[in-house]
Amino acid sequence: MAEGSPKPLAGKRIVITRSAAQSEVLARELSARGAIPVMVPLVAFADPEDFAPLDAAIAEIQRFDWMILTSAQVVRALVKRSGQLKRGLIPAGSKLQIACVGPVTAEAARRAGLSVAYVAETHTGAGLAEELGNRLQGAKVFLPRSDRANPDLPPALKRHGAQVTEVIAYRTLRPTAVDQRNLRQIAEGGADAILFFSPSAVQYFSELFGSEQLRALQDKLAITAVGPVTANALSQAGVSRVVLAEDTTGAAVIEGLEEYFAGTVKQAQAGAKRV
Repeated sequence: MAEGSPKPLAGKRIVITRSAAQSEVLARELSARGAIPVMVPLVAFADPEDFAPLDAAIAEIQRFDWMILTSAQVVRALVKRSGQLKRGLIPAGSKLQIACVGPVTAEAARRAGLSVAYVAETHTGAGLAEELGNRLQGAKVFLPRSDRANPDLPPALKRHGAQVTEVIAYRTLRPTAVDQRNLRQIAEGGADAILFFSPSAVQYFSELFGSEQLRALQDKLAITAVGPVTANALSQAGVSRVVLAEDTTGAAVIEGLEEYFAGTVKQAQAGAKRV
């Protein structure tokens, strides 16, 4: 954006439905553009109820050809558990290759010291399976995931001949406490945009507000989906007007919001000229 040009996000209240710890960089980038980030976490994480399947997969990780990582949270869960077990996640000289569903997951994996062989271009699990294609034929695949993960990925991997070991690495929960004041402000149109990062957040928001209230919000603020899977969840919830961030990077989120609000400013200016 040229220096001195208006900032589309200046003064905009942007609700982030992830935890503050997950959203520090995004909140900082929004603030730098004059926006007001508002944290209203709608998703919490917990350990699996039974560690045995995960522990067994980590202990036998050398037997796998691929490990599919679908979120930064699964990376954190794997690193945490392997540390608790006092063993390295990937032994030296391992044949294991790692594929990630998108750039944010890949960056989390690299920060954890993992070598990433492939990053999906379409940023969905099913898309990743299609892109890997014949490389999955006969391959043993380790798939650590949330207990509420999208069910489309395992069958997509199996269609390409993969032998899939799916285990729960963490649980996705509704948070025990939600800021009621911020929720009321959102319901009353006291925000300019709300960012959803996962289908779980969409579901929990619908449970708190009701599906009808969620649909009504699209007339009051910019309902923003971070990634195509979340966009599909919003569509299934009856939200027809969605601002789409193409992937989960902060840059993509900022770009999607700036394009949306720059467009609304232009529409308002055009309307003023006609009057």
